Amino acid sequence: MTACEPQRTAKMRIQIRFRPTQCVITFLFAFCTGSLAANWEATLTRDPPGNFPELRPLHASYRFGWSGFTAAIGNVHFNKPSGDKFQLDGTGRTIGFVRALWKLDVSHRAIASAQTLHPIETHQTENYRSKKIVTDLTFTNSGVSRSRTEGERGAAGTKTRQFSLPNPFELHSAALYLRSQPLKDHSVYRVVVFPATSAYLATITVVGRERISVRAGTYNAIKLDLQLKRINKHLELEPHRKFRRGTIWVSDDAERLLLRIEAQVFVGTVFAELQSVHFDSPQS
Repeated sequence: MTACEPQRTAKMRIQIRFRPTQCVITFLFAFCTGSLAANWEATLTRDPPGNFPELRPLHASYRFGWSGFTAAIGNVHFNKPSGDKFQLDGTGRTIGFVRALWKLDVSHRAIASAQTLHPIETHQTENYRSKKIVTDLTFTNSGVSRSRTEGERGAAGTKTRQFSLPNPFELHSAALYLRSQPLKDHSVYRVVVFPATSAYLATITVVGRERISVRAGTYNAIKLDLQLKRINKHLELEPHRKFRRGTIWVSDDAERLLLRIEAQVFVGTVFAELQSVHFDSPQS
């Protein structure tokens, strides 16, 4: 036996002893990672729709911008076309010098179940200066089917994808669901939201009550804090690269109207604010 052989033998023993340890560590890491991926699902709000009176049909207008400067305007029409469905139709466009830099015209339609407040389908069209994007979403309790067409006329291509997600909402149905809840101070709600291209875990905390003035008037309001985490294809949570946090105010009355949203994003503070509202029917 050479002088090197005892060293080789000792090294092999160390490797043999170490490999099971590596396997155990790898197994524990995989188990913990899987547990962490699943843990957020256990925190989702499972409460059924609350008994808050449903929103009356209305027409409303909003302005959008950043740092107090208006960059776009939008109009929405909410109604109940049948006894079992709610429908939201919206249009928006950039205005002023912003439009000269970034032309955008958008239309959006969202349909939700009036009983469960779960989304059924959405259709959105975005017209930019040099391209058009059409997005269609179909929802089930276990996921979302997305069809997305992007391009110009003959050059347009369509891609379809399936996303497996637990009880996903889109923006309209998520707002209806949260609106139906008690919204007591310091209560927390967690829902999965799929606006158009990606899924997010939205955590909404009721901060409290305060008075707020917007273009449409002065209201007693419920203040909400919004945090978002992106859900990747492995159902793991990731930080949102552009969105830091948001604040939402809804009227603290029988309507619970969306009054204002402020979001801290990569370009600063952006906002949406209610300019006017008209109800299609008188309050009963």
